[in-house]
Amino acid sequence: MEARKITSQVWGSYFDGDQPLKFASPEFRAQTGGLFEGFSDNWCSTIPTAMVERMSPLGFRLEDGTLDKAAGRAWKSSECDVEIGLSMLESLVSGRCYALVWKPDGINTEITFEPEGQAIVEYVPGRRRVRAAGLKVWRDGELEFATLFLPKMVYRWERRVNGGEWLARSFGLLKSETAHFKNPLGVVPLVEIPNRTRLVSAPVSEIKNVIPLQNAVNTLWAHVLTAADSVALPARAVLGMDRPVREIVDPETGEVVGEEDMPIGRFRSDRLLWLEKPGAQIAEFSGANLGGFLDVIGTLVEHIAAQTRTPSRYLVGRLANIAADTLDADEAGLVAKVRERHRYTGAALREIMRIEALAAGEPARAEALRLGEVVWRDPQFRSDAQYADALTKLKAINVPDEALWERIPGVTPDEIERWKRMRTDAAGAILGGDVAALFGPKPDQAEDDDELPEAA
Repeated sequence: MEARKITSQVWGSYFDGDQPLKFASPEFRAQTGGLFEGFSDNWCSTIPTAMVERMSPLGFRLEDGTLDKAAGRAWKSSECDVEIGLSMLESLVSGRCYALVWKPDGINTEITFEPEGQAIVEYVPGRRRVRAAGLKVWRDGELEFATLFLPKMVYRWERRVNGGEWLARSFGLLKSETAHFKNPLGVVPLVEIPNRTRLVSAPVSEIKNVIPLQNAVNTLWAHVLTAADSVALPARAVLGMDRPVREIVDPETGEVVGEEDMPIGRFRSDRLLWLEKPGAQIAEFSGANLGGFLDVIGTLVEHIAAQTRTPSRYLVGRLANIAADTLDADEAGLVAKVRERHRYTGAALREIMRIEALAAGEPARAEALRLGEVVWRDPQFRSDAQYADALTKLKAINVPDEALWERIPGVTPDEIERWKRMRTDAAGAILGGDVAALFGPKPDQAEDDDELPEAA
């Protein structure tokens, strides 16, 4: 766990912009010292942020396709609709995060998300999806706590922060509570939410491949800023004339005892220089062209966009007179990557809600959730006109209204249920002859007659 924690801290530092200056020569470091400490042209935060803003779970469906309202209530009661964005961002940056489904008070089920470095899951050898144990470790004041979750037992320990022997937990427990007890759920309640994994390797961060390019960008910017300060502006030189000096006078005798060079800073501030020696002239050195540095930085940013499948406008920021089809093509890589993450993250979320159903004493619902699916918001951003056009065409081929409503971005399952009730109420009003409930009361015919002008 400690080794994972160190790696995740490095990735987290790059995401936060705390990036050391690399690829710089020892001579450059000696000249600049700590001038560029804390400076970074941070692209490592853009990559995962562009993904997480398109990863919004809206609800959970059971095996038969119906919406699981109980899961939605449990999800909101634990404020998971807020915490899920933070947890998925942590997974994208650190490679993984964890979710714990537990009853801290023994009555109400609570879902909490744990960062990398504070939790770990062990799997049954040869079975990557079967959890054998889960461990959560955290620190509170001068004490460090650890809880080990096994399918049949739960063990709780504590120790001093500076180390020492782990002892059965006593701090914060009631006299009637025991440090170790039987697991009431019968499963390991700690679930791993991995980011990007392979069959033969552990999950990795989305910014792992960006870090070398990020280091190169920072180093080049340091050279650009240094050159801008020293050689970017034109420089002038005086040829054929001695260096300006001034006499040193003895204050007691008034005699000239020597001479010293005059400060160049005075001539720079006054912007005046007298050339009294015959043949003296002014030469000029052109300022250095920094465009080469900027071109290389632009190429590195393009490589970051290509390798991470991030739309170029996210990194370059230039957008002018671009057709909708071109924008869709530019986003195709990011949308495909997010939908791939939906598949893996969705499996973890289904397992979380399955455990929640078990904690609620509903094994049938738990099994239906295991075979169900997560309802995600459409990861592709389109304009309202594009959505309206697409939904109208789908309606023309008799796609049900409910299926069309689900495609509207940002519409939650609760809103769809409310729309269904409104549609049912409207249909009932029509069948019952209460047209006024739909369109308002009809104008009184008598009043209309009174307002008509009298015939001549």
